[in-house]
Amino acid sequence: MNKLVLPTSIVGSLPKPAWLAPPEKLWSPWKLDGDQLLEGKQDALRISLQEQQLAGVDIISDGEQTRQHFVTTFIEHLSGVDFENRKIVKIRDRYDASVPVVVGEVARQQSVFVEDAKFLRKQTNKPIKWALPGPMTMVDTLYDDHYKSREKLAWEFAKALNEEARELQDAGVDIIQFDEPAFNVFFDEVNDWGMAVLERAIEGLKCETAIHICYGYGIQANTDWKKTLGSEWRQYEGIFPKIQKSKIDIVSLECHNSNVPYNLMELVRGKKVMVGAIDVATNAIETPEEVATTLRKALEFVNIENLYPSTNCGMAPLARNVARGKLNALSAGAAIIRKELAI
Repeated sequence: MNKLVLPTSIVGSLPKPAWLAPPEKLWSPWKLDGDQLLEGKQDALRISLQEQQLAGVDIISDGEQTRQHFVTTFIEHLSGVDFENRKIVKIRDRYDASVPVVVGEVARQQSVFVEDAKFLRKQTNKPIKWALPGPMTMVDTLYDDHYKSREKLAWEFAKALNEEARELQDAGVDIIQFDEPAFNVFFDEVNDWGMAVLERAIEGLKCETAIHICYGYGIQANTDWKKTLGSEWRQYEGIFPKIQKSKIDIVSLECHNSNVPYNLMELVRGKKVMVGAIDVATNAIETPEEVATTLRKALEFVNIENLYPSTNCGMAPLARNVARGKLNALSAGAAIIRKELAI
């Protein structure tokens, strides 16, 4: 892994080029198809890589350029899921969405992102981080008409995710990140079975593993929900003790412009922590000093060698120039702290 102190990275998505998909929206439909779509996705991966490199990002991600959505693209490649006859469900008890239906046994039929990972690996010598949806969040992003049990379905998803993760590791991915925003909502399930299911997903992996738990993309439903959470957001308090005891290496959390008490990081002391120092719910571009301020606060509770400056969440809904500015601010803020500490 990268030996650089305060290695920067993004959580997941970057905006897609307008010629590939309509900008600034989730579930954005592709503008290309067939071989042109494959070529377009690879071109977008090259652009995503270049923008991260130009901004000085240390751990490279794919920017989720080859997927429409951080959860459903993986589910599309599984058997037992009907995408034609969809149903409306309330995702994370927050907003309604039209989702696919589980109609039979779910299983991974083929690799989903492995060829993309191999392609990106050839383009850079920097460490690569790849995001996969977490089992609980997958369960919460569809309608189950077969297992009739969130836990049973989650275990099947964990098996499929583990198969994918092992192949991504073999393709040269250095960190595999599991996105679990559902962990910030279903606390009892996390402690009853959610963490155990996630450990099934990382079983046998030798690369580093991360769990990303935020308060969601900067969409209206999420920003409205945040307004109801009060002056202190203590959701992490209910799940961090379980995560601290797990085999997960890195915990990714939302900090900047949030009401998360920084001292909650004490609950995962010893883990590496991806500290969200970039707010993805605003078009305002942070100054490097604002990023540095967030990192200074985090350093009171996270050892310097374990702190990974990052974004709060993905930036797919943002304009490309805004995302670019935020990447630059992230790197510049980390550089301020390195200079202050003479490292």
